[in-house]
Amino acid sequence: MEPNHSPRTPAIILFGSPGSGKGTQSRLLRDCLQGPHISTGDMLRTHITAGDAIGQESERLIRSGRLVPDELVNQLVEERLQQPDTASGIILDGYPRTLNQAKVLLELLPRFAFVPGVVHLMVDYERIVARLSGRRQCPVCGTLYSLKTNPSQTPGICDKEGATLITREDDRESVIRERLGQYDSQTTPILDFFRHAHVPLVEVEGGDAAPGLIAGQICSSLRSAGLLEPVVGTVR
Repeated sequence: MEPNHSPRTPAIILFGSPGSGKGTQSRLLRDCLQGPHISTGDMLRTHITAGDAIGQESERLIRSGRLVPDELVNQLVEERLQQPDTASGIILDGYPRTLNQAKVLLELLPRFAFVPGVVHLMVDYERIVARLSGRRQCPVCGTLYSLKTNPSQTPGICDKEGATLITREDDRESVIRERLGQYDSQTTPILDFFRHAHVPLVEVEGGDAAPGLIAGQICSSLRSAGLLEPVVGTVR
């Protein structure tokens, strides 16, 4: 049974590079959208845990180093769009990842009375590199430290376990820069596609502002674009 959507139910498509705070924003935006955060990665993991046909096929592909095909991911999204909890709107995180997925999404959304909008979190890559490469982790308890903003009391030593802190493999500068390059090559064509399709696009500087302030700016921009209802007592 399809949810009872209003004619302008928002579908917010969230983009942000590694280290941009996208995960935090996807949680905060639920407060102004009042809709679920939908992650295709989470959906696939749920199927894998359940051990159903989709999960078994997905796990087989992932273990062999192959990507889950667009057709399967599109199917999962189409089914999710029809769930009752999407009636107030949705936040899509991690989808679309390919141009084919983006094209299918723009065909799916009107069928279920969704109006798309894109939010792109922009952060200076040099800041991301500096912040992530400055992280250290305790190999015993997993506590994360920052050399700049949250250092351990004794340099290089965990406050709780007394163990020597390590740099995680994905926090090495070369790895971070490679991930950022991959993000650019993957995401730029999709953002260009949405621009050419005249989908409203909100670009917000992540920077060093408090996450709550960034979320407030995003929600205000979405209201200005007509994707969210104005706050009661204000004039749009």
